[in-house]
Amino acid sequence: MTQLGIYESAVPLTPGRHGQHFVQIGTDYRFGAKLNSTPLVAAEFPESSQEYAIVFAGPPEGIIPVVVLGLRQGENLFIDSDSNWRARYKPAFVRQYPFVFAPDKSGEGMLLCIDEAFSGLNRDGKGNRLFGEDGKPTAYVEGILKFLGEYQRQFQRTRAFCRRLQELGLLSDIEATVALPGGGNTSLKGMLGIDRAKLKALPADTVAELLRKDALELVFLHLNSLRNLGALRQRLTAGRPTTDSGTEGVSNRSGRT
Repeated sequence: MTQLGIYESAVPLTPGRHGQHFVQIGTDYRFGAKLNSTPLVAAEFPESSQEYAIVFAGPPEGIIPVVVLGLRQGENLFIDSDSNWRARYKPAFVRQYPFVFAPDKSGEGMLLCIDEAFSGLNRDGKGNRLFGEDGKPTAYVEGILKFLGEYQRQFQRTRAFCRRLQELGLLSDIEATVALPGGGNTSLKGMLGIDRAKLKALPADTVAELLRKDALELVFLHLNSLRNLGALRQRLTAGRPTTDSGTEGVSNRSGRT
């Protein structure tokens, strides 16, 4: 799944290099045209589950939630031919672009970076200035720092949630088969999801713990969001309605979900 690949040339944001630069954020999302999934933090589950399918992906030591954006590699069905994002909610990972935090040389701190390949980065006075004449970050950049700082805090909370799911053995491989317009189908693999049978088998005290920590709500939002996999088929036909969901099934090791 393509995620961090949206950054082509991310470098530390400094007054020496970007003191005369501006950033114009518009509605051009071509940078994400080949993004077929994007990371998600727990705080985004309520909004995202209404429009996207939320699954889990990554190596065992770094499993995170992601939303599915395409049926094939290098495909984002939420971006139209005019590079507009065709959904009411945009994941925070997308909204933070062209900015991103990266570890500093010590590995203990974080540096604010910007993708210099971003088309909205300019020296023509368009958009928001990055540094003042005194070389200090503008209020706009301070707002970006606050946004990314909160994103990092939410990301750590989300990682803890995923680790708990792993400890309880609730995640299993899932595969979705989606019928394509005109015949044939495609299978989405490399995803993990909550195993309903294992969830039902949890002891009452463990369920109570998940409920207290708001983790149970996240579990159900994830499970309910899987219905949105079928909606990806409609996006292949440029929004034309179909007569069925287009999803043959979503399965894991325990059978149908």
